[in-house]
Amino acid sequence: MNDQNTTGKYNIKAVSTILGIQPGTLRAWERRYNIIAPVRNESGHRLYTEQHLNILKWLVSKVKQGFTISQAVALLDKQELEENEVVENVNKDRSQNISDELLKALLRFDESKAHELINKSFSIYTIDKVVIDILGSLLVQIGDLWERDEITTAHEHFASSILRSRIGSIMHSFPHNGILPKVVAVCGPGEWHELGLLIFTLYVRRKGFEVIYLGSSIKEDDIEVVLKEVEPKFLFFSCTMLDNVSSLLSLVSSLNEDHEGLEIGMGGFAIDHLPKDLKEKYKSHIVGQSKSEWEDWLKSKL
Repeated sequence: MNDQNTTGKYNIKAVSTILGIQPGTLRAWERRYNIIAPVRNESGHRLYTEQHLNILKWLVSKVKQGFTISQAVALLDKQELEENEVVENVNKDRSQNISDELLKALLRFDESKAHELINKSFSIYTIDKVVIDILGSLLVQIGDLWERDEITTAHEHFASSILRSRIGSIMHSFPHNGILPKVVAVCGPGEWHELGLLIFTLYVRRKGFEVIYLGSSIKEDDIEVVLKEVEPKFLFFSCTMLDNVSSLLSLVSSLNEDHEGLEIGMGGFAIDHLPKDLKEKYKSHIVGQSKSEWEDWLKSKL
C-alpha cells in the first residue's frame, strides 16, 4: 500500500459527506466492530486514510444491497479491496465514461441523473479523482463548448449550479493547517464563472491551506480591503472570458507592484489561451491547468 493510502487526511465530516452517512454512525461502526482505526491529529480529531475510505465505501455498498452492517463486516475481505484497486487502475477509461455521461445529463438539464452520476463517482473514486479528473475535465469541456457558442449561457449556469453545490459541500469539510499561509481566491474583473475557481480552491483546501473564497468578481478597492485584513501569502484569480483578460492582467501588474511578498496566481480558460508573448510576460503568475502543474507552482512559491 502506498503512502497516499496509509496517511490520514480525511476528517469525519468529509468521510460522512462522501459516504452519505452520519458521523455518529461511523463512530458506532468503529466502536462495535473494530473495522478501522483512524489516526488522530494534534487536536485529537479522527483522520481517515484512503484505505479506511475504501473499506467504508465497500461496507456502505453492501448495506445498500440489503445486508446488515454486522453481515457486511463478516463478509469484509481486505484482500478483495486491494484487488479491486488494481482492477480500477487497469480500467483507466471508466472515469472518462462517467464524465461523458455526466456532460450529457447536464446538457439535457437532467438534475436527477447528474446527481446520480456524481454520487456514483464518489462511491468509486477518491475526492481528488472525482473533483480534479472527472469534474475538472468536464469543466474544461463545458468551457470550450461555451466559448465556441455550442452551448448556451443557460447550460453553463445549470452545470455551474449543480457542480458548485457538490464541490462546495466537500470543500468546507476539510480542516486547515494553521502553519500554512492564508489564501484568497476570487474571480477576475467582470468574471462570474466560478466553477474553475471552486475546483482549484478545493485542491488548495485539500493541501491544508486556509482559503478565503470570494467567488465572482468584486471591486478592486474591495480586494485591497481583503488583502489588508487577511494578509494572505497567495492571491488566486480565475478568468474564463477572453474579453476580461486585459483587465485582469492590468490588475495583477498593479497588485504585484503594491504588495511585496504577495504571490499572485492566475488560471482559467482565458489564461490558458493567452498569446505567447503574454504567457511569457506573466509566466510566473500562471498556475497551469493540471494538478501536477498546480503542485509545481505552489512548491516554487513556498
